[in-house]
Amino acid sequence: MKFWLSLVSVRETEQLPELARFAEQIGFHGLMVGDHLLWPAEIQTPYPYSPDGKIFVPADTPWPDPWVLFAHLGALTRTLHFASNIYLAALRDPFTVAKSVSTAAALTQNRIVLGVSAGWLKEEYEEVGINFETRGYRLDETLAVVRKLLTGQMVRHQGPLFRFDGIMCPAPGAPVPIWCGGAAAPAMRRAAQNDGWLPLPMTLAQTRTALGAIHLMRRDAGKQQGGFSVGLPLAEPVTQAAVDELRELGVQDLVVIAPWLPSPWDVQAWLGPGEDMARLDIKKKALERYAAAVLSKVR
Repeated sequence: MKFWLSLVSVRETEQLPELARFAEQIGFHGLMVGDHLLWPAEIQTPYPYSPDGKIFVPADTPWPDPWVLFAHLGALTRTLHFASNIYLAALRDPFTVAKSVSTAAALTQNRIVLGVSAGWLKEEYEEVGINFETRGYRLDETLAVVRKLLTGQMVRHQGPLFRFDGIMCPAPGAPVPIWCGGAAAPAMRRAAQNDGWLPLPMTLAQTRTALGAIHLMRRDAGKQQGGFSVGLPLAEPVTQAAVDELRELGVQDLVVIAPWLPSPWDVQAWLGPGEDMARLDIKKKALERYAAAVLSKVR
């Protein structure tokens, strides 16, 4: 099983290089970060993932550009992989997306996964002048263009939104996997059309049901069942039995949300009493505890 450390909630940006090095050292396969292009001054859109519709993220939360960050972290590590979870590609033009992703992939020896989603924050789209209602349609064509550009070949695209003939280099040395996030039906269909899915935290039972639906979507789309990845945050304790069942379901990637943050499904506290999670040494202690209790125990 490959374990990915999600650092979406780290406010101390200067700590990211050392956290990446340390994550690689103790056995994580990869690192994930999130993305926002612009945080609106006023938000009316309810946050869809909390019961009260309120977003827990402060307005001044740092959102480093994933591809700049990954290129830097790639120079500091040797085996660690990097995935955006998720990148709001529809807020950019596909040429900018492809250039950033291909450059990061080339500089990290192809240790890159492009994780995308249409997003939920309507005001963010409005502030940058992109139609929120058609974001899914725009994202689908953006991904089609990006796939062509990442080949490093002279390509042509004649679509409703983008039309061009040209070549973009540097090209990655291997295809960049595209994983798609989201739990709504259109998001799951988008994932089924691509290389992987980034769901919200789910239990084993929920994972079985969801993957059954994904497999049907892939079959209907004429896609092979193999070669499809799921980056799963497991909403229950990560035990050997759970990992064995996930493997049977075809899940090979587990997402670990920063273990210094309290989590309702953890059976063990990774943060000690009175420990300040803003401190780098405290984050590293939490990671050490997780590695000792989980990474060293499961196969």
